[in-house]
Amino acid sequence: MARRKGLIPFLILYPLSLLYGLGVAVRNMMFDKGILKQRKFNIPVIAVGNLTVGGAGKTPHSEHIIEILKGEYRIGLLSRGYKRNTKGFVLAGANSRPQDIGDEPYQMYRKFSHDGVMVAVCESRVKGIETMLELNPTLNLIVLDDAFQHRYVKPTVSVVLTEHSRPVYNDSLLPYGRLREPARALDRADVVVMTKCPDEMKPVDFRIFKETFNLFPFQKLLFTRYKYLLPKALFPENVIPESTLDMGCLTREDTLLAVTGVANPRPFIRYLRSHYKAKVKILRFEDHHNFTNSDMQSILRKYNNMEGRHRYVVTTEKDAVRLANNPYFPPQLRGFAYYIPIAVEQIQSGDPPLANILRQLIRNQGSIRS
Repeated sequence: MARRKGLIPFLILYPLSLLYGLGVAVRNMMFDKGILKQRKFNIPVIAVGNLTVGGAGKTPHSEHIIEILKGEYRIGLLSRGYKRNTKGFVLAGANSRPQDIGDEPYQMYRKFSHDGVMVAVCESRVKGIETMLELNPTLNLIVLDDAFQHRYVKPTVSVVLTEHSRPVYNDSLLPYGRLREPARALDRADVVVMTKCPDEMKPVDFRIFKETFNLFPFQKLLFTRYKYLLPKALFPENVIPESTLDMGCLTREDTLLAVTGVANPRPFIRYLRSHYKAKVKILRFEDHHNFTNSDMQSILRKYNNMEGRHRYVVTTEKDAVRLANNPYFPPQLRGFAYYIPIAVEQIQSGDPPLANILRQLIRNQGSIRS
């Protein structure tokens, strides 16, 4: 259960959740009635989002959608650029920094710029799409990252994520729980994806979840997990060949310092402990943490205090963006710092691949409700 426990939190926060829910209901009603206008574009728009605050995996799934469709479409990726230091529309380019466009857009630009994917950030998704199409009229597909609540754009396809360990039907509205909208807002989704599923899921688990969600016949419920890839050096130019991180060569005499600044680091830590034979120490920061010089010194002290034949700093792909571009990162650790890339993998549960579902919805210009 993601909601807060205890009588005092209930008495204080639950009434606030009711007021918050009233505001959300009024806003959604105004969109549904046409009082607040939605803009529909003449090219397909895929909106990726979730109902909760925190990390359900929006960016990895946006990347997955780009990966499976980039051979068929000229794609533009638009995000608001959470925690960036700039305002308005900013187009990602060779000189962009994470602080200019945000961590996730920077990560996606580095991954897909060589494939011709256009990456931009803008608080207003309508203005952002308009500007992207002015700059590149050949775009024929837009992917909106974290945009399910941004209803001023009418998406062709809505993909909504929910974590396996914290499904939305077990949660409450902010601030008592973590929901931005009530669970019934899933009615607006075309595809619901349960993310971060464990490897040991059985057919009966799929059936139970599908019965519990009780989606409409035209909606699809899919299941995905993260596939962790081989570690990559955070500073390739500083790698020490004789000390390269090789998961197959680690023993209990080696130690990994897991540095995380993500909403839910548990799957990452669980992966390290189950796939690497080394001891794992943890240094956790808040989601989207802006690492300071003091934080870097804390990492250095923790590393120096660790015992082990070989010692490494290991972080997530998301954190790698901020750490690799941090001027305070200790020079003496650069040859021993790595990150673990991830890829989204759909679990076969009897449903078609996400790529086929998206192609069909795009051909139909959205769900049967449109």
